[in-house]
Amino acid sequence: MVRINLALQGGGAHGAFTWGVLDVLLQEPDLEIAAISGTSAGALNGAALKAGFISGGSEAARENLDWLWRQMGALSGPAVTQWMGSWGAGAVAKALEYSLPFMMADMASRMVSPYAYGPFYSHPLTSIAEAFRYDKVCAEDGPQLFVCATNVRTGKARVFTRHEINTDVILASACLPTVFQAVEIEDSKTGRRDAFWDGGYTGNPALWPFFEPHLPDDIMIVNINPIERSETPVTPQQIQSRMNEISFNSSLMSELRAISFAKRLLKRGAVQEGDMKDVNVHMIADDDLMNDLSAATKMVPVPVILSQLKEAGQVAAKTFLNDHKAKLGKESSVDITKMYG
Repeated sequence: MVRINLALQGGGAHGAFTWGVLDVLLQEPDLEIAAISGTSAGALNGAALKAGFISGGSEAARENLDWLWRQMGALSGPAVTQWMGSWGAGAVAKALEYSLPFMMADMASRMVSPYAYGPFYSHPLTSIAEAFRYDKVCAEDGPQLFVCATNVRTGKARVFTRHEINTDVILASACLPTVFQAVEIEDSKTGRRDAFWDGGYTGNPALWPFFEPHLPDDIMIVNINPIERSETPVTPQQIQSRMNEISFNSSLMSELRAISFAKRLLKRGAVQEGDMKDVNVHMIADDDLMNDLSAATKMVPVPVILSQLKEAGQVAAKTFLNDHKAKLGKESSVDITKMYG
């Protein structure tokens, strides 16, 4: 049995890619998920997996993830799916991106505060977050779940785990400040209430919780924000999408650089073995597909796109297992010194 930690990025509706990845990993009998760090959509995926796993093992976890994404909009009639699917993901993304309703909503988010709605405001994910069974999500057994959110006052990441996780924490982790009102959470130690925004600004996802000695050395990152784009963005929509990707990858890049530095120190013998954790880093991604999509498909859960993202995640996970499964528990499958150093 190989034990791994899962690091699940946030990225709105693109989190359906992670759904597909998890669907495959949960069917591997000799793979144990020891811990999950999730942000935004990654937190939703992590909570669904944990609650399902505690209820009935891997199969129940898969079923709970299916439930989650049905709630997010992964439903459409066969005729609609076939018709829109024939366009390809890129065509659907562009049609949505340049549609008048999306452009008007996008403009409104830059000009109108989410606080302007007064008593009519509600977070659209509230009903989903409330439906999680938090006695299962916070259980001591099963994978330990970490959820990251950004403290608005301090600008620092806060990672919640075990009994700290509740509806507000999940909503805070997925709180885009131009779209949703900040979520206030009380600190049980100080009694102070602080406002929180999306965890993607400070930990997308947070990797440092995995450095605890009781957790395995292998960190598998499910990446849904393209690290590289070959073409320079030129349209307002392309520029906005790339800014979004760079912003939400910055914390991950910083942590990977720190891991790369630690590995160099360990290799040179500059620090004693055991003083720093020598982690193995792995990544599952599909940058080609994500490069065809945009910020619009993150914000609007189009059923056909969610379906394609799930299928892409399944393919990417199977490809990873075929190419790199033998490295789990032994070495990294990502050369972070070369790629991120």
